[in-house]
Amino acid sequence: MLTSCNFSSLVIDKLCDEAVGRDTAVTCFYFDYAARREQSPINMVGSLLRQLVKSFGRIPDLVSQEFHNQQNLIGGRRLNISRIVTLFQVLAATMRTFICVDALDECAPEHRVVVLDSLRDILRGSPNTRIFMTGRCHVRCEIEGRLGEGASFIAIEPREDDVLKYLHRRLEDDTTPRIMNSQLRAEILRSIPEVSET
Repeated sequence: MLTSCNFSSLVIDKLCDEAVGRDTAVTCFYFDYAARREQSPINMVGSLLRQLVKSFGRIPDLVSQEFHNQQNLIGGRRLNISRIVTLFQVLAATMRTFICVDALDECAPEHRVVVLDSLRDILRGSPNTRIFMTGRCHVRCEIEGRLGEGASFIAIEPREDDVLKYLHRRLEDDTTPRIMNSQLRAEILRSIPEVSET
């Protein structure tokens, strides 16, 4: 069974493989429900910018100057999200850039608006940038509303036989086989496919 995280990893690996030796940058961010408070929009966009800067091999003068300017103000300030987006746009305009955002549905709802607006602004300011996102279907309306008609969607849903194959493999690789008995194994193989269909 291919989970959102697995699928995203495959896409990121493929993009990274194809980026080698080319003027291409791959950036990614994974939203985690357990870390919602720490994963603010500024942290997310800042993380993408850091990854983009690393693809240059050295810190571009524009970025150094911007951080230097902010450090000289009122004892040092952090960049705000609009400045981070602007820096990302300028740098991404010089090369083909991919942004991968995994589990957007795990982003706090009040942050998703800012995240999607920031991604939209990045796309508008850097035409060589493409975004790949994963998330449950309930965020689709938000994505359509914020990113517009340029967004394409592919529904990926597990089939029952895929779930059963995955479960069989995981049960065979169980590192604590003494705990598992045939009754528990049968219950797992019966109940989990039922749950995955809902």
